[in-house]
Amino acid sequence: MQLIISAGVILLVVIWGIIAPESLGGIFDELLGFITVTFGWLYLWIVLGLVVVAGLLAFSRYGDLKLGAEDEEPEFSLHSWFAMLFAAGMGIGLVFWGVAEPISHFGSPPPGFIAETPGAASAAMRYSFFHWGLHPWAVYSVVALAIAFFCFRRDKPALVSVATSSLPWRWAPHLGLAVNVLAIIATAFGVAASLGIGALQINSGLHYVLGVPISTTAQVLIIVITTILFLTSAVTGVTRGIKWLSNINLILAFVLMVTVFLIGPTVSVIDTFTTTLGSYASEFVRMSLRTTPFMDDSWIGSWTIFYWAWWIAWSPFVGLFIARVSRGRTIREFVLGTVLAPTFAGFLWFSVFGGTALHMQIWDAVPLAEAVKADVSTALFVMFDAMPLGTLMSAVATVLVLVFFVTSGDSATLVLGMMSTGGEPNPHARVKIIWGVLVAGIAISLLLAGGIQAVQTATIVFALPFTLVIVLMVVALWRAVKQDYREERRRERELRRRLRYWADREDAQHASEPPSS
Repeated sequence: MQLIISAGVILLVVIWGIIAPESLGGIFDELLGFITVTFGWLYLWIVLGLVVVAGLLAFSRYGDLKLGAEDEEPEFSLHSWFAMLFAAGMGIGLVFWGVAEPISHFGSPPPGFIAETPGAASAAMRYSFFHWGLHPWAVYSVVALAIAFFCFRRDKPALVSVATSSLPWRWAPHLGLAVNVLAIIATAFGVAASLGIGALQINSGLHYVLGVPISTTAQVLIIVITTILFLTSAVTGVTRGIKWLSNINLILAFVLMVTVFLIGPTVSVIDTFTTTLGSYASEFVRMSLRTTPFMDDSWIGSWTIFYWAWWIAWSPFVGLFIARVSRGRTIREFVLGTVLAPTFAGFLWFSVFGGTALHMQIWDAVPLAEAVKADVSTALFVMFDAMPLGTLMSAVATVLVLVFFVTSGDSATLVLGMMSTGGEPNPHARVKIIWGVLVAGIAISLLLAGGIQAVQTATIVFALPFTLVIVLMVVALWRAVKQDYREERRRERELRRRLRYWADREDAQHASEPPSS
């Protein structure tokens, strides 16, 4: 039933986007504007609350609980695990926005800053850290933890609804269908939007490296080729396709980052990282709860609230995938691995690429701000063009985006297959292929109709009801964690009681024995 309903909604939107793309875009834009203005405060509070919940779970007494049997070992090594969750979580976004976002904020800064000034540059880096740091990864982590906990400790199917269905209220079990349908729709549209964005940047990279013209035809062809690649990877399974590609991509990303760090303004990058980390820590709460009730400024809604809604919309997809590859880890290890580690990696990435871009814009007069205004997808390659080994780095970056593209599509088909087959952890290859073709078809049809922006907006719109689902998941997770902790303490006390009983019995037996002559 959930497959029929979700596929039906997706098909209707696709047809609508082909027949009347302007109508689709206009309605979704109006909905987006209404949601960001009316419910912006809700997104801010919910996401900050998830950061707090993640911290409490990691550093409390509940952190020692294992996602699985007590003697169970993790399925993947720490390196492979981190590579997969990083690639599925936001790898392609970091490549796309690593240069573009700081430069965008430099030219159009947050309220209270003057454009293209040192203050705007500092704010640009701080908000880039903020948008890609603890908050999004906390959203992913808590959703993934709720799914993993019920799957691996309660033997429930790998579905988003497993947490909400455990709540002790009469109406809670009846939410399962609606929750799973929302998760499937958000995932399908989110992945379709990602395919469209990835195609744009790959096309820009091929243009700079090989002179391939930037056109809709080229972008459609890129989607077709990359779909074939990620479906080939998908049918090989998680332990081979996704793991190998994620490991390769992590190495490529590290090599590219180190190269830019060494070739670029190294000392400036270190200074940027240091001062931005300090300002991020000092302004953490203020940025987390910042709105503009006394001034007419849409910056917060266009960036922060948009991002928070985007991460929430993506949380069922990323959460299910992270849960799938995290069996055998403790809650503490899980939270630290899914929040702190990728956050630190993101900080390094933005410091190197964003810091280098701002330095070149301010001190070397490289027209990066103009490039971002003209075409956001070209920002990274314009920066490389002004550096030594620029062509080589553009080629590596294009390959990096391509592989991130493949891993995102690969993991997405896995998750969609799991959700549409009742939580089957290893869905049949045929199911993965169907979903891969369907998502690629959504991306191509909306690209042809000029609706990629509309599908991004649609993803955000679906995030509002899922925000309430996340609140219910947190309540269910906290109840379940407390229950399991009490049960484990009870078993430990019972074990100690039995050990004392047998020890006392043995001592009494020895005491009653006559002394040996």
